[in-house]
Amino acid sequence: MSTNDAEPTPPSTPETAAPLTGLTPPAPGTGTTPLAPPRNDEAYRQTASSQQPQQPVLPQQSSQPGPMRSVTQRSFGAQEPTFRPVYPGQAWPTERPGYQGPVPPPPLDWHQQQARAYTPGEQPKKVDNRVILIASIVALVVGLLAGGGAAATVVALNDGNGPIAQQPDVPVGTGTDPKIRTGSVSAVASTLLPSVVQLRVEGADNSQSTGSGFVIDNAGHVLTNNHVVADAAKGGSIQVITEKGKSQTARLVGRSPAYDLAVVQVVGLAAPSVQFGQSDQAVVGQDVVAIGSPLGLAGTVTSGIISAKNRPVTAGDSADQASYINALQTDAAINPGNSGGPLVDMNARVIGVNSAIAAVRGAQEGQTGNIGLGFAIPIDQARRTAQQLIANGKATYPVIGANVDMQFEGGARVSSVSAGSPAARAGLRVGDVVTEINKQLVDTAEGLIVAIRSHQPGESVHLVYERSGRPREATVTLAQQVG
Repeated sequence: MSTNDAEPTPPSTPETAAPLTGLTPPAPGTGTTPLAPPRNDEAYRQTASSQQPQQPVLPQQSSQPGPMRSVTQRSFGAQEPTFRPVYPGQAWPTERPGYQGPVPPPPLDWHQQQARAYTPGEQPKKVDNRVILIASIVALVVGLLAGGGAAATVVALNDGNGPIAQQPDVPVGTGTDPKIRTGSVSAVASTLLPSVVQLRVEGADNSQSTGSGFVIDNAGHVLTNNHVVADAAKGGSIQVITEKGKSQTARLVGRSPAYDLAVVQVVGLAAPSVQFGQSDQAVVGQDVVAIGSPLGLAGTVTSGIISAKNRPVTAGDSADQASYINALQTDAAINPGNSGGPLVDMNARVIGVNSAIAAVRGAQEGQTGNIGLGFAIPIDQARRTAQQLIANGKATYPVIGANVDMQFEGGARVSSVSAGSPAARAGLRVGDVVTEINKQLVDTAEGLIVAIRSHQPGESVHLVYERSGRPREATVTLAQQVG
């Protein structure tokens, strides 16, 4: 091989073969020309510093006799015994990395040569579309036969490569169940609703009324308002309907017109009893929930706050049947039919018995409704009365043995004093004006009455009163009266 060889010349192609371009397809037979054996290695040398894969080159005819092979020759001809290619077309190893020489361009039919050097691999099997179509038809038929009450999973089989399971649809409307937060209105409602009942009362004169009540013990006793069951006191019937809609006949255990409270009993009543709170620990502004059957809508829940305490509320049609309540005021919605239902704190403990609502002056009967002024009997007082009614069928309330002028304002003016009464023994006279009881201001007659009835018979109260414009004080021990 001569060291003065010039640049390698491009290989000759048959005259009949057209030049290959990117726009002209190769002529038939292109790329089938046999390769001549190599005789010169100058045309096959390449730079060893390049890290790219070796580019193939064409063998060249040399003017020097004798076969010679370049160490960078592609394996298109006979193989040397020292190199055994792994696959057809593998490049020979480079033994002269430091050599820097020209790299000839690849032959025009390089891609056809490479295409013939490799054997195409086995193509993946295609799933028969007919199988999927049949599976879809079967799924449709099964769905129609199953209807809305059942579900089916259809599996389509391919050409033996395993089952193809039907993918489930994206779940809609199946998010995490909402949790009931402790101390929330929903938590209070879920606890108290099973204990609250609806009362339907029919009097002997065919009068009808509805109200609410709640279970107070495991013996089936239900606490409610007196005005709810008063029509059945002289004959009639009382039906108690539980949260689950079961109706049972109740008997009237006892009632107290003075406190507007009553107790009825249902033997075998399937309802849990409530837990009592302490109304004297209630504070203005605390959250409360009212539960009952306003306008006959059983199981109604409303929420609000304690708007005020010690509100004097009077209910009743006559003086001897009037109820005087030292009430808790609330803005929780209370309507006709809520009477007798519980007012509870956020720990689901009963602190009052819903009893009255304020009405706009001039409103006609039957047009009253919630205006944000509802009143409940404090449970401390109601609990004592309920225990008396269960034990004796009647209840007592405290008195001082004196009457007051209901029309007077600016205090409670004494209109009469019974002989030997606690008021007489304390030195009260007609015309005295009571202005305080146990340091609580008194500005009306109702205020004095409800303040006295918030105590128990036998307790002593401290009164401040005026006589002829001069302040005086007295301590009165309360007597009792049935009612």
